[in-house]
Amino acid sequence: MFGLMVRFTCKDEAAAAAFDALVARTGEQIRAHEPETVIYTVHRVDGRPLERIFYELYRDADAFAFHEAQDYVRAFLGERDRYLSAVEVDRLEFVSGKGAGHER
Repeated sequence: MFGLMVRFTCKDEAAAAAFDALVARTGEQIRAHEPETVIYTVHRVDGRPLERIFYELYRDADAFAFHEAQDYVRAFLGERDRYLSAVEVDRLEFVSGKGAGHER
């Protein structure tokens, strides 16, 4: 498994709405074309209306590379910065847990 947790902070409410629309369009493509993307979820942060957290889990590093190479992902990466004031990325290494076929 290969995972990421990404925290995005939007510039303002209008930027957050536009970012959410971009995320929705991109997510539709991910669901339709990426069977090796196990989890790709987006969350609003309670009490922080301009923040979004992405939790992404891929079958392996090759699945992540495939994801990153898609035109719709490259379009997302190219457009997102106009809406954001900050991005924090954590790469995740599985240790233990339940789900996605990797219980330990």
